[in-house]
Amino acid sequence: MTSAAYPPTHWIPASSANFTASARPGAYPVDHVVVHVTQETFPDAMRIFRDPRSKVSAHYMVASADGYIGQFVRERDIAWHAGNWDYNTRSIGIEHEGWIDRPEYFTDALYRASAKLTAAVCARHGIPPTREHIIGHSEVPGATHTDPGRHWDWDRYLELVTGG
Repeated sequence: MTSAAYPPTHWIPASSANFTASARPGAYPVDHVVVHVTQETFPDAMRIFRDPRSKVSAHYMVASADGYIGQFVRERDIAWHAGNWDYNTRSIGIEHEGWIDRPEYFTDALYRASAKLTAAVCARHGIPPTREHIIGHSEVPGATHTDPGRHWDWDRYLELVTGG
């Protein structure tokens, strides 16, 4: 797999109460990327990740308006994003600012920044950049969430991820 460059990210640490310190990929192989939609604004989701009482986090979050990427949990650590411990240990979680029923949040800037990030994550971890390995939160076994929802354009996203 060819190397893909990470887009610029900004370190905004989640509360240490909201993730598990680890030594991935040695401790756990990483073989999925999980796509989420926040159901919040970027600033509100950021506050949730930084609140030690929330017990939730993601590795990254992408802003709708400009594709700004915040990194909240190091990839070596286990973010609590999938609602399934096995998938948390094996995946990188990427949140996207917006709401599943408001497609105007799924901007070109958001798709492009997220796709570049996903391509780089896949290259770093040897994850095939396919729909079987890049999944929605709703596709995690036992999921109670419906994100990224019907307005998420999977065909467009995967084309951007693969450079197709």
